[in-house]
Amino acid sequence: MTDRTIGTIVLAAGAASRFGGPKQVILLPSVLGAARSAGISDLVVVEGAHSLATVDLDGARRVTADDWAVGPGASLRAGLRALSDDCAVALVLLADGPHLDPRAIARILDHRGDAALVAATYDGTRSHPLAVDRSLWTAIPDEGLRALEATLIDCSDLSDPGDIDTPDLLPDSLR
Repeated sequence: MTDRTIGTIVLAAGAASRFGGPKQVILLPSVLGAARSAGISDLVVVEGAHSLATVDLDGARRVTADDWAVGPGASLRAGLRALSDDCAVALVLLADGPHLDPRAIARILDHRGDAALVAATYDGTRSHPLAVDRSLWTAIPDEGLRALEATLIDCSDLSDPGDIDTPDLLPDSLR
């Protein structure tokens, strides 16, 4: 995707304390692969609690959220600062969703003009990807986008990206 008005941020800054270690190192390649399959070529990966220096980011830019412990909003703000000035919308992906379907990315981007915040839902559960209009960038609370009202886009016909919080939830392909 060459539209410079859209920037893509992958949030990978959390401590992963329930997982017991840097799950981002295991899960991030799957999320980056889904983004690449959706045609996204310019990505920003936000690290924080753990360095991602050992992960092949496949050309994605890495930025560090030094204040990651404040909350996911702090990590998102670090990613937003790394986007170009001509960027009007940020596509937000979470690093712990290894089953992200590239079609969900396309669907959310197709609806990016529907509201200032658009989020995918799977069987009624709000998830990611999300599209955030620049008009919201200065209003991101520390607790992150979940604290803001979003227009929900049904993606129930696609695979849920997942939310891997503990090692027992890892797909067999990533063990």
